[in-house]
Amino acid sequence: MTSRLYRDVGIVLRTYKLGESDRIIVFLTQDHGKVRAVAKGIRKTKSKFGGRLEPLSHVEVQLHRGKDLDIVSQVESVDTTAAVFGDLDSMTEAISILEAVDQLVPDREPVPQMYRMLVGARQTLLTRPSPLVVPAFLWKLLSSEGLRPQLDVCVSCGESSDVEFIAFDLNLGGVVCRSCRSGVAISASALEMMRDVLGGKLGESLDRAFNPDGQQLNDPVINEVSQLATRAFEHHIERRLRSVSIFERH
Repeated sequence: MTSRLYRDVGIVLRTYKLGESDRIIVFLTQDHGKVRAVAKGIRKTKSKFGGRLEPLSHVEVQLHRGKDLDIVSQVESVDTTAAVFGDLDSMTEAISILEAVDQLVPDREPVPQMYRMLVGARQTLLTRPSPLVVPAFLWKLLSSEGLRPQLDVCVSCGESSDVEFIAFDLNLGGVVCRSCRSGVAISASALEMMRDVLGGKLGESLDRAFNPDGQQLNDPVINEVSQLATRAFEHHIERRLRSVSIFERH
């Protein structure tokens, strides 16, 4: 008889209450994809799980497979999230990333690439947080889904040489030239940043956006890239991202 117990490593995407003392935990795991499991008694003062199952927690977990919901039986922290949740900006950014993953990933479908992306984004928030982390993550998520935006050729007429791209069309999935203008305006600086993020210079872009003295939330280019990333992602999933909207207003 096959054991219903299994182990995996994952990141907590979100939690919500169940009954008087339990909580449902939604994980993105390395090998099993998105898993929903019940942590029994976690809301009691003497819960054996303590604070190890908060959103963004990186944990090794043992689960008992159930029909609809699994059951958490053991949890060990891989590392701490204290550095993130001690900072309001980073906490808001983290919640935005977690919501985006939760909305995009189906249950119980292994997505190892997306798991690695989430681990990388989490590490970036811990070590070099900036307002670029969320939009860069959203653009990379869309690309991983086969929706990489076209940034070098007009998606309407196909022109690429000696053409000024002045707008981004969400329906067509890329930039358009002046003659074909449709969609929302895009600046040359924002287009260059998007090309760097998606063209192999993500690390360099994140390094430039990081300020060791604290996040700078008023960079017009990053804000433009962020707003466009949010609109593109919401266009794909056909619903609003509540946490990303809060982050942008913040």
